[in-house]
Amino acid sequence: MAVQQNKKSKSRKNMRRSHDRVDIPTVVICKCGEPALPHAICPSCGNYRGRQLAAPAGAEN
Repeated sequence: MAVQQNKKSKSRKNMRRSHDRVDIPTVVICKCGEPALPHAICPSCGNYRGRQLAAPAGAEN
């Protein structure tokens, strides 16, 4: 098993971990004014690229 020969400094440890963060998801604003994920149907109004593709949230058939 590998054994560390010298202590890694806090600076070097934090530089190594700089890419381990959780990315903030990209959000776009729909025409209805609600936030939605890009390239996905708006969960509140059901529109995608100007077309009604799904029933709006809360609408019953």
